[in-house]
Amino acid sequence: MSAGTAPHEPGTAAAGVPRRWRSVLPHLDEPLPADLPPEEASGEDVHINLPMELVRQSLHTREFWDIPQEVADAYRSFRPTPLWRARGFEAAIGARVPVWVKYEGSNISGSHKLNTALAQAYYYKRAGVRELVTGTGAGQWGTALAAACAMFGMRCTVFMVGSSLEKKPYRGVLMRLLGAEVHASPSDLTKVAAADDGSRGNSLTLAIGEAVEYARNRAGAAFCIGSGETYSILHQSVIGLESEEQLAAQDAEVDAVVGAVGAGSNFGGIALPFFASARGAGRRPPRLVAAESAASPKLSRGVYAYDKTDATGTSPREAMYTIGSEYRIPDSHSGGLRYHGAAKVISALRHAGQTDAVAVGQVEALEASRKFTLHEMTLPAPESGHALAVAARLACQDGGDGGTSEKGVLVCLSGHGYLDLGAYQQLLAGQLSDRDPDPAVLGAAMAELPLVGTPAGAEALLGGAL
Repeated sequence: MSAGTAPHEPGTAAAGVPRRWRSVLPHLDEPLPADLPPEEASGEDVHINLPMELVRQSLHTREFWDIPQEVADAYRSFRPTPLWRARGFEAAIGARVPVWVKYEGSNISGSHKLNTALAQAYYYKRAGVRELVTGTGAGQWGTALAAACAMFGMRCTVFMVGSSLEKKPYRGVLMRLLGAEVHASPSDLTKVAAADDGSRGNSLTLAIGEAVEYARNRAGAAFCIGSGETYSILHQSVIGLESEEQLAAQDAEVDAVVGAVGAGSNFGGIALPFFASARGAGRRPPRLVAAESAASPKLSRGVYAYDKTDATGTSPREAMYTIGSEYRIPDSHSGGLRYHGAAKVISALRHAGQTDAVAVGQVEALEASRKFTLHEMTLPAPESGHALAVAARLACQDGGDGGTSEKGVLVCLSGHGYLDLGAYQQLLAGQLSDRDPDPAVLGAAMAELPLVGTPAGAEALLGGAL
């Protein structure tokens, strides 16, 4: 009896594996803002070697992209993933409307990250790259890339945020089991870590910066990122495409779609196909709600500005909702949500008022996960707990403030929590607390960033209604 299947209704996987990815770019009101040059001139090129097919997937307004046969074959080992109505969770929270769950934790990496890791490893190998180097926060992305590299016969090197690796040592074990070389960040291998004054220590920004520098200096290696890039969100569209078919097969309808947001890949994966389908049919899209960590509230408290994506300062600056790449994000069990900015696509939709954002503390998130575990017999990752907490709010309110669902809520359970039991141990022991970021410190981190435009007004923020 596998987690995520036994207690759920029959017929959960009515659809097959999608044959094509779906891009949201043709349905945006405006093209994505162009990147700005790097903030710091380094005299060295960033050694990314991005395959041209990934470049095309990021820029071209083609809507449907064929999934390569080798990637589709790999998907079939774990896709389609289960979708079920969480009746036990509904009863426990007193929901007024159905709560539907799309579960992405049933593969070797334990998360949705494998959807893009397999695609990227395929394209990089075709481009002649022999080693992929990356940074990872809670370890899901590093594990997924290690698995994809093993499948396609490539080397893999991972820089994992040190505090996360300390709390989740078995993530490191699993990555090494899959053949990856794993380093705690800050490490003693890079100049960017040596130059850090402690303000960015134990941050995903620094781990990514180390990976960028390390890849630059190794022959046959390329830096690879798993969440914020437009092509990675395209690859994740299999989540939403399957969900649409699975809901239709059960004559179910939802008017809210929820996903957790670090940079935005699982939220984009589940939500943007619904947005594209509605736009293509001339219908109003469901409410798309991004659940973020209160420790790094870029979409609800950040600014729409140009910012760095990593600590080296040598990569192009992207238009994003950000709390500032220099902001030191407090340690918490939000794991992969501890990133300073949101993806370009997610940020553009946020700026246009087409997505909403709600910040959730780690205690509320883990309590939602605990309740879900008790009543659905599936243990969510802490990141997914943030989405469950928001889904519970949407499903339970009376509708008087506009921040509710009237038909049903779909939530992406982006991964399992079996390698995050340390967080749940602290929850059970009453050792967790939340502390909101200091507004003055947040303001200082964002003060010098060049704005893209006027951020969405307070009246457009669903966060205020929840």
